[in-house]
Amino acid sequence: MGTLRPFVLFVPMLLFCAAAIASLINLDGFFQFAEQLNDWILAQFSSLIIWSVFGFVLTCGAIAVSPFGKVKIGGPDAERLLTPWNWFSITLCTTIATGILFWAMAEPVFHLAEPGGRGIAPSSEAAQSFALVSLFMHWAISPYAIYTVAGLAFALSYHNLGKPYSVSGPFGVLIGRTVPKPISSLLDMSILMALVLGMAASLGAGMLMLSGGISNLAGIPNGPILLALVALAIGAVVLLSAITGLLKGIRVLSDINIKFFFAFAAFVFLFGPWQQILVQGGAAAVGYFTDFVPRSLFLGEAAADRIWAMDWTIFYFANWFAWAPVTAMFLGRIARGYSVRAFILVNLILPSIFGLLWMSIFGVFAMQVELGSGGTLSAVAQADGIEAIMFAALATLPLSELLVPILLFLAFISYVTAADSNTEAISQICNRQEAEVDDTRHQPVLKMTWIFLLATMAWIMVAFSGIDGVRMLSNVGGLPGMIVVIGLQLALIRMALQPAASGVVKTVPPAQPSALT
Repeated sequence: MGTLRPFVLFVPMLLFCAAAIASLINLDGFFQFAEQLNDWILAQFSSLIIWSVFGFVLTCGAIAVSPFGKVKIGGPDAERLLTPWNWFSITLCTTIATGILFWAMAEPVFHLAEPGGRGIAPSSEAAQSFALVSLFMHWAISPYAIYTVAGLAFALSYHNLGKPYSVSGPFGVLIGRTVPKPISSLLDMSILMALVLGMAASLGAGMLMLSGGISNLAGIPNGPILLALVALAIGAVVLLSAITGLLKGIRVLSDINIKFFFAFAAFVFLFGPWQQILVQGGAAAVGYFTDFVPRSLFLGEAAADRIWAMDWTIFYFANWFAWAPVTAMFLGRIARGYSVRAFILVNLILPSIFGLLWMSIFGVFAMQVELGSGGTLSAVAQADGIEAIMFAALATLPLSELLVPILLFLAFISYVTAADSNTEAISQICNRQEAEVDDTRHQPVLKMTWIFLLATMAWIMVAFSGIDGVRMLSNVGGLPGMIVVIGLQLALIRMALQPAASGVVKTVPPAQPSALT
């Protein structure tokens, strides 16, 4: 058991508590400050955001086809920590959290009404195509490239080079020596703050979904009290999973979660508009790959969408950055024993394929319900909040009384699974020497404290400012996250171009233990 790093732990914690107190004292003022900060980040750094994300995609592609792809994480004799299925299921659940459930049916409804800035007629066939391709842009290759670059850089620096379990670990490869402790602490502190903001926002989205579903099922008012009960339940299960260790917690949860994902998607496909899903999904996939470069960089016709993209595409990218550095530490840690190419397959290619299929099924389904009912989903969102869209859409399917509880279960387990891995990473960052991944004794009090703070902040934001507060909160951490991930990308490129010089083809014992058992 390690000793605490006071600066890394207490500065983010105090800032987070101060934000919670400020929002209680003056929510409108706090929200206005967060909104102004968010707008400034997007306005000043939007070009850097979109170009860096595109650069991550190119980096992943180049490494995948290069000889460097054969390098084994942990060295030639490294044993795998997880089976391929467990590795994939944990990776997918860690990165998608509740977002893929919350936005898969809600986001296309917005895009139908406001299809970019090209003058596309709302609710037209062109608007449907635009909405679906936009879903792909936000939930497929680009976000997973962010995680893959960051995670791979950490995996190699930690397992192959023995660098410390810290965000700064790969930076030692970049500068050619160990990062000084004050700078390392500053990096870890800033990234920890970015992550907890993102986690609070994700928890808020999950709370909205769950409380909306419970309200729909039980016919009770959806308000601050119900949201507080939901936050309490989520926090309790996250804590229980976190303190039981990886093998007993996240591995079991992710396995259940992925199987339910597949079963749920198959049901909606079979009993929903499967013909439209095949036709529109296939056409949108072609459009996505054809227009990937112009839509990623806002070139040609896509340039007209840039103002719209500030609220959607660029906003999403900034949000992924807030999660990426610390999430990457966990993703890199569990990848020992697999090759670099396998890492790209499991962290980028397979999740992207899953995202394309999932968004095709639920995006087309939601749009068909919206168009076929004359705007019912939009009306429901206006009356009961955006979280009610998915429940109204599912009500049009057979066995909807069964589907809604299943969706609530998925939402619950999805957040618990993602929060489990990130809570583990948070507690490890806050220590000078982290315990083994499956150490059930590892800082339960620390985990309990962070879970309480995250649930409290999420409750404050969603109970009194709704989804807009959540989205603003999640994006503030994107700027420091982006800077760090760019640094991780440069470290990865250096390792790939000079594997012998950087030492990555040699293997030294990790700075700290990394066994799962």
